[in-house]
Amino acid sequence: MKDLFSLEGTVSIVTGGNSGIGKGIADGLAMKGSTIVVAGRDEAKSADAAADIKKRFGVASTPLVLDVGVPESVEAGISRVIDQYGRVDCLVNNAGINIRKMPQEYTVDEWDKIIDVNLRGAFLCSKAVYPTMKAQGRGKIINTGSATSLLGLGKAVPYACSKMGILSLTYSLALAWARDGIFVNCIIPGWIDTPLTEQARRDFPGLSDYVESRTPMGRWGQKDDFMGIAAFLASAASDYVTGEYFRIDGGYCQHGNTVSFT
Repeated sequence: MKDLFSLEGTVSIVTGGNSGIGKGIADGLAMKGSTIVVAGRDEAKSADAAADIKKRFGVASTPLVLDVGVPESVEAGISRVIDQYGRVDCLVNNAGINIRKMPQEYTVDEWDKIIDVNLRGAFLCSKAVYPTMKAQGRGKIINTGSATSLLGLGKAVPYACSKMGILSLTYSLALAWARDGIFVNCIIPGWIDTPLTEQARRDFPGLSDYVESRTPMGRWGQKDDFMGIAAFLASAASDYVTGEYFRIDGGYCQHGNTVSFT
């Protein structure tokens, strides 16, 4: 019987794959044999991540300069991958930005920038890989949401709206493309130890203690916590799963429904 989790012979694009959650996802896909395209704006950082993947997992891995906030960059970048590899089996829409402030303090430009990168960028990348995935008869799209996809966040309103939009995008693309053999699912991270949350901890003293006390597992998530779910959602093991979200949060979102007796 074949290994349902094997990704050998596949090509995966991970936007924002050069650090944090994206790097953890890229590592998980590489662990099961997929070729990895590390897509991001920082060429040097993506090159370092691709080299690390090659060294640790022995798979082909290439950096790709791509800005999901610029439609022309998305089209050109996805075309380069298809020209080089001839296929795209998995797209991970992970690139994202955040600006933290009270709702009344945002400018229109700040709102537009966050929505363009976090939500429109995921749509544009998905749209760009659709013809290739349809022609292949199958494909996997994994969107990175956030606990704010479910809960909201008072000091990051456009970010929260973009991530709630990611969840709706997941549902809608799953419905639209199911008959094309394209599976679309969403990962919902809780509080994860990444460069983005390092800044959050500087901005909001006491955040670290709050997260640890609210999270039933009592710790922040790590990028390696995303390796297994990524391999599952990209592989044949999840071939009857679409339009679903998976919380990778140590129980954070479930906290209000539980009572600890320890």
